[in-house]
Amino acid sequence: MHTILPLFFAGIVGFTHAFEIDHLLAVSSIVTRRNSFVKAMKDGIFWGLGHTSTILAVGMVMLVARYIIAEHTFQYFEAGVGVMLVLLGAQRIWKTWQHEQHHAHAHAHAEPHGHKLAYGVGLVHGLAGSGTLILLVMSQLHTAWEGITYLLIFGVGSIAGMLLASGLFSLPFSMKVAGKPRLQKGLVLLSSLLCIGFGCKVIFENLSHV
Repeated sequence: MHTILPLFFAGIVGFTHAFEIDHLLAVSSIVTRRNSFVKAMKDGIFWGLGHTSTILAVGMVMLVARYIIAEHTFQYFEAGVGVMLVLLGAQRIWKTWQHEQHHAHAHAHAEPHGHKLAYGVGLVHGLAGSGTLILLVMSQLHTAWEGITYLLIFGVGSIAGMLLASGLFSLPFSMKVAGKPRLQKGLVLLSSLLCIGFGCKVIFENLSHV
């Protein structure tokens, strides 16, 4: 029972983890590129896959190989998330400006087909958040393989959570929903500025005391 309970709640914890503010800001910046609800949800899936990939990789190192990564190292990883958020927001503003300057050409190429960006963002988020999670797993579970199982279930929950979040966040950025191009651009700008502002906050918080 001591082992089953943490495993039972792993999926729920992973699902709610997807709704943390830095995750939501990042995915909102990503899905502003989409005019398709389905493609936006696929971005959420790929974010979750990237997030799970990194957590499992760090988990194998810490749980199986028993290599302890210094706590202050994860502060640099968190700062890296802040840098990523700033870049995501700045890139989205830049792309919107380019679209305005070259509307006819950009309209035809505005929406990328791949999901590499979402996967890469997930990788960075997983790297930053893995330390605290794995230390918690180590304190609650008896064996390394129980820990890996927990991380897998956690990862599935986070994929489901981000799939839902990305789908919901894509709705206001759809031309069919926003209705007016100016409103859509205003939402994009607001999302991008929030992303940049929160990214700067994360960088300051994690590097000011290092």
